[in-house]
Amino acid sequence: MRLEHIQGRTFHARRGALKNAFHYGVDYVLWAPDQGETPRLFSHNRFNLWFIRDRHHGGPRGDGHGVDWFRQVLSERDFPLDGTRLVLLTQPSFLGLHFNPVSFWIALRDDRPCAFVAEVNNTFGDRHCYFCAHPDFRPIAARDTITAEKLMHVSPFQDVAGQYTFNLDWSATKIALRIAYENGDQGVLATLTGARRAASDGALLWAALRRPFGAARVVALIHWQALKLWRKRAPFRPKPTPPQTLISDNLPDGEART
Repeated sequence: MRLEHIQGRTFHARRGALKNAFHYGVDYVLWAPDQGETPRLFSHNRFNLWFIRDRHHGGPRGDGHGVDWFRQVLSERDFPLDGTRLVLLTQPSFLGLHFNPVSFWIALRDDRPCAFVAEVNNTFGDRHCYFCAHPDFRPIAARDTITAEKLMHVSPFQDVAGQYTFNLDWSATKIALRIAYENGDQGVLATLTGARRAASDGALLWAALRRPFGAARVVALIHWQALKLWRKRAPFRPKPTPPQTLISDNLPDGEART
């Protein structure tokens, strides 16, 4: 498997009495530990224009263990690891700047996703991971919905209540992720879509020129949208105590919790 560069689009829409929507381009990579040769402008555990460090992913924020953590998570849930390929879908660090609202650890069997972890980070330094899979670990189809209870504070304009619904549309040519947050008559829809293409130095350099500053740009966009909500007089919630556990499992198929 070669390193893949996902030149994607993300869309967010707030639902309810107070609405807000935006979309912008993002650069993700699909990386595997057994990646082999990668473009010169990308590296693993080494500084570069774009890079991934294990300490940024897989475990407590800033003290991660990379794919070893994901392998342990799967093993603890009796997931069949033989013949499984483990990959990470994430926004890589850019010239040392790093922040990722959400990354995805994905377990593939015959190039079909059978489990994934949504690794969610907020701008307050917290992290919570949502493990998603069917009880029998059958492949996750595009039409399947997997539901998880929201446990971590993400936005000061949302409660820590309600639930997330995840959809993953995975093919050899594209990736499409949909996360819907619902809490009564309030909610947020977030999507990430993009074509799967082999990463190249030219594409990675163009991404740096077209969307510079990496994580700093992401954080700036988050705060810009927060300012717009504040000016619309969205109710503000103070930051609560973060969850005591790092990871939680999705609700059983068909179950919803309010």
